Amino acid sequence: MVVFKSTDEYSSPIPAARFFKALIVDCRSLIPKLMPQAIESIDIVQGDGGAGSIMQINFTEGGHVSGRVEVLNEETFTFMYALMEGGPLMEKFESIAYEVKFAPTPDGGSKNRMSSTYYTKDDAELEEEEIKVGRDRGLGIYKAVEAYLLHNLDTYV
Repeated sequence: MVVFKSTDEYSSPIPAARFFKALIVDCRSLIPKLMPQAIESIDIVQGDGGAGSIMQINFTEGGHVSGRVEVLNEETFTFMYALMEGGPLMEKFESIAYEVKFAPTPDGGSKNRMSSTYYTKDDAELEEEEIKVGRDRGLGIYKAVEAYLLHNLDTYV
């Protein structure tokens, strides 16, 4: 097994609590609404949406990925999710662990840290392009939610 970790940081004018609530807590209703060309639905397969829950992301072109919510802490704005099955990437990986942490900034915005840890099956090769595709998709969702919040100032307050 090979382990590869990637971390990105992003600053936003959106307050941490508001961004976390929209992007993480209400992802099941907001993300498919903002990205209907890519995501058909996000469903809870088991649990209540909190830690221990199994969620499934269904893509419009067919297929899905599913994983387990490890941590969902609305006080520290921390979310951890382990992707376990589905999609072409999971043919190569045992799992992919994601951690998202939002921190308030003095100017009222937020600094957001997104980490991904990839655990390959056996000695599978990990291509940088594969990591870049996943990172770009995540950042695309992030930016779509940020744009929505900037244009809808009365939501998620």
